[in-house]
Amino acid sequence: MKRLLELLRNKYFLAVVAFAVWMLFFDKNDMLSQYEYRAEVNKLQQEKDFYTKETAAVKKDLKELDSNLNTAEKFAREKYFMKKANEDVFVIVKGDAKNSSTN
Repeated sequence: MKRLLELLRNKYFLAVVAFAVWMLFFDKNDMLSQYEYRAEVNKLQQEKDFYTKETAAVKKDLKELDSNLNTAEKFAREKYFMKKANEDVFVIVKGDAKNSSTN
């Protein structure tokens, strides 16, 4: 008990404790802020990875479209439902098993 009282009266110990409390809870860059920043960085990294993959896929499609006219026609038909003047296009939408059984 006497040792604890001596420690609490030590001005250096009190200064270190006060500094640690200030840095951990009251500073602009406290622990909660650091946790939030780290979560934001992880979220942004996931978004970056997603958009990097999407960019690679779009570049691949663009390369295919530039290299082959048949690929461009196929792409236009599948993605934008384009057709030739003398054709009819039927779009078949597959529904859920739950929706088709109730109709």
